[in-house]
Amino acid sequence: MSDAIRVVVADDHPVWRDGVAADLAKAGTIEVVGQAGDGGEVIDVVRDTMPDVVLMDLNMPVTGGAEATRVIHDESPHVKVLILSASAEESDVLEAVAAGASGYLLKSATGDELRDAIERVARGEPVFTPSLAGLVLGEFRRMASGGKPAAADEPKLTPRETEVLTYVAKGYTYREIGEKLFISVKTVQNHVQNILSKLHLSRRYELMRYAIRKGLDKAPE
Repeated sequence: MSDAIRVVVADDHPVWRDGVAADLAKAGTIEVVGQAGDGGEVIDVVRDTMPDVVLMDLNMPVTGGAEATRVIHDESPHVKVLILSASAEESDVLEAVAAGASGYLLKSATGDELRDAIERVARGEPVFTPSLAGLVLGEFRRMASGGKPAAADEPKLTPRETEVLTYVAKGYTYREIGEKLFISVKTVQNHVQNILSKLHLSRRYELMRYAIRKGLDKAPE
């Protein structure tokens, strides 16, 4: 196993984590040198073992996978991080890329796809689920051109867009928002489309979820 790829598996579900580790060990080319159940723990395990690749879940307690990825990338840039997540949310993918992840796979990936991804990431190749590849390519281009990663930007909304977003968070219809702000329904729709574009979202329910996270549903009218 001296030439095996040394891997740390980080996931807060022990049964899933053990299953992945056991499956990887069957490959013969991969050696699981550590496991962790949260982001803080995986940082310590990486410091102790210095693996080639960390297989990282995003949604973990204490310290999330994105923050753990950021710390590992800053401290040990030679250690590659491959995200294995159930989330295909654009914001999660971009946050992982901004944190320094070398790849992003969904948990629906097969065992063969996962092993292949680990081998490619270990060789220095970026590996992403096909459905996310275009999104990530755009982000790499942005970063290569000197721009800030989109996930790190705080979207700059106009005062009117913020007003519209506040009413969206409160569950108002477009017609009701138009009546509140004395503008047409079409103008409201245009504002919503601009906000979606700035926030890299595609659906109204995603916009409402974002606004609620920002506490706009409790903002005074």
